[in-house]
Amino acid sequence: MQTQMLIDGRWTDGPDSERIEVLDPATGDGIAEVAAGGPAEAAAACDAAAAAQPAWAEAAPRVRSEILRDCHRILMEHSDELADLITLEHGKPRADAVGEVAYAAEFFRWNAEETVRIHGTIGTAPGGDKRIITRHPPVGVVVMITPWNFPAAMITRKLAPALGAGNTVVVKPPREAPLTALRVGELLAEAGVPPGVVNLVPTTASGPWFDAAVDHRAVRMVSFTGSTEVGRVLLRRCADRVLKTVMELGGNAPFVVFADADLEAAVTGAMVAKMRHSAETCTAANRFFVEEPAHDEFVERLAAAMGSMKVGSGFDPDVTCGPMINPAAVTNIDRLVQGAINGGASAVTGGSAIGGPGFFYEPTVLGGVDPAAPITREEIFGPVAPVVSFTDTDAMIAAANDTEMGLIGYVYTEDLARGLNVSERIEAGMVGLNRGAVSDPAAPFGGMKQSGLGREGASEGIYEFCETQYIAADW
Repeated sequence: MQTQMLIDGRWTDGPDSERIEVLDPATGDGIAEVAAGGPAEAAAACDAAAAAQPAWAEAAPRVRSEILRDCHRILMEHSDELADLITLEHGKPRADAVGEVAYAAEFFRWNAEETVRIHGTIGTAPGGDKRIITRHPPVGVVVMITPWNFPAAMITRKLAPALGAGNTVVVKPPREAPLTALRVGELLAEAGVPPGVVNLVPTTASGPWFDAAVDHRAVRMVSFTGSTEVGRVLLRRCADRVLKTVMELGGNAPFVVFADADLEAAVTGAMVAKMRHSAETCTAANRFFVEEPAHDEFVERLAAAMGSMKVGSGFDPDVTCGPMINPAAVTNIDRLVQGAINGGASAVTGGSAIGGPGFFYEPTVLGGVDPAAPITREEIFGPVAPVVSFTDTDAMIAAANDTEMGLIGYVYTEDLARGLNVSERIEAGMVGLNRGAVSDPAAPFGGMKQSGLGREGASEGIYEFCETQYIAADW
């Protein structure tokens, strides 16, 4: 298990040998110590990426494509090992971790195909005597900051299109879960990614690290996945150098169930949308709006499904809800739940933290929630489903859109026309219509409003890491 930083193809400790302790959230025990870099190491990684970038950009698209294809192959060959690492440092059920590895690897296969399809155009100016040529060169050196909730997939979703377009990268892996990122970096080198093209520098000092990276002359872009609060800070800092940014930020997803919905399917979808990866996802359903005639039955069914979940270590094959990432996460979840209960809601099932060892919270369904309660305004990031009844569709849509977030929404109805109409009216970058999961490397992932800028995945994803150059020609 690699625990050093990767800079210019070499694994190294920082000059002060500072280490980050990585905890198993299922027990609270330390499992590893990882090298921590500071501003000097961030700058050195940017130097290495800048030196490697010209040759990587000049490599034929087919050459880069084949290396990305080999990256997909080698990640899948090490699927079990990577899934174990994810479960160990994140805590999610191992079945979810296996799914994450397959999802993470697929970004390399998808972008291997997109790499050879970065197209330019040539056209005639309206006057008929000049030519308009456009092309899409790589941006250059890209700084990437990734979250702990998908230790593999949030890195590969950025890395694969960036590398395919001809960029080199400097990654700050998450402090809470850096081991998977370091192992992915090791495997990518085995797959043929040249030294300096991918650099990995964990840190305990995010602010100084980021300042050193964004102030580096070669850096031209920042790609960040994390909270909206942090995203605002990074955007302000990126503005100092007018850096290109892609931001995938927080969510507050509405999950809408109409009275005509197939309630069995709606509950199944709700469990996926809410509880996948132990509910620690930005796409998790955060507020449930259920039409009044279906409200009581939906709550009863959802509470039965949530109450039957086994909570524990993700390595137990029967566990379907693992630990939260740290004690602070449990405290914040409980704050929101108790606030809702004090405001008149009732815990139909769950409603409490689970004593240690480890950082666990009961899968919880709250009924009778005040639509204005803090739990409907903040991202829960935990296994809690607050349910609100509605009778007026227009008022429900207004409530669903009454948030600064706009990442994703979910709609369940048997009436396709109504489903599409409501989906279009929800202010979100993605909507699951009779589906509880929407993520796909072939689809454009991203949000509206303060849930982000840009898209990851699909054909749009690789162009985020390209410039557009126009050549005015006369022949």
